[in-house]
Amino acid sequence: GKMTIYIDGVLFLNFFFDFLLLFSVQVLLKRNVKIFRIVLGAFVGSLTILVLFFKISSLQLFFIKLYLSILMILITFGYKNLKTFLVNIVMFYIVSIFLGGFLYVLNIEFAYRHKGILFYNNGISINFIFLIIVSPLVLYFYVKQNIMYKKKIINTYKVNIYIGRKILNLNGYLDTGNTLTFKGKPVIITNIKNTFKNKKMYIPYTSVGASGLLEGIKVRRVEVVGIGMFENIYLAFNENINMDVLLNGLMEG
Repeated sequence: GKMTIYIDGVLFLNFFFDFLLLFSVQVLLKRNVKIFRIVLGAFVGSLTILVLFFKISSLQLFFIKLYLSILMILITFGYKNLKTFLVNIVMFYIVSIFLGGFLYVLNIEFAYRHKGILFYNNGISINFIFLIIVSPLVLYFYVKQNIMYKKKIINTYKVNIYIGRKILNLNGYLDTGNTLTFKGKPVIITNIKNTFKNKKMYIPYTSVGASGLLEGIKVRRVEVVGIGMFENIYLAFNENINMDVLLNGLMEG
């Protein structure tokens, strides 16, 4: 039969995929960006479809796609520093490869005739609807698995501690085993030295085979990025722990 290209359909599909991929990157890397930026990035990404109207070599196409994906990442996540930017790009490609591979396997399974990303048999509608339903599900499970895996391996969070006018930006580790409280409030423990002017207090603790007092201060606010904000909690000092901040198990969810 004749080959029909539904350009608006293909444009939409492209936009839809790019949006999903960028959204997945945001969730996986806990990037804080407005949905509008993701829409804008996906829109720029969907423009690759226009190059299909020009005669270009596959090498040229590769560079155009590479250029556009870098542009997408910059539009969506901005540029903070090289490391963050590279992590964004790599995660974007990992998620793309994952979804691409999955769709490729599906394609073989269902033996749809397709040419690149153009689906052009009479079954376009089934294909189209199928892709729109399946892709988000696939990415949802991928992202969920990934986050669970990350949580198991490293329960690490960015922690901002507000002490007086100072803000300490530290990396925290959430230890479900640490449920130390003082006056009914959770206690978090840091290995930095206490150089603060705040009133000192001594917080009794017991752990496996040891008990004693930890020097501590009350802090106005602790923000655990990805979990939430905690008001008026206690910060204890213990130079023997091997991470910036040991968070409290009571802070979970």
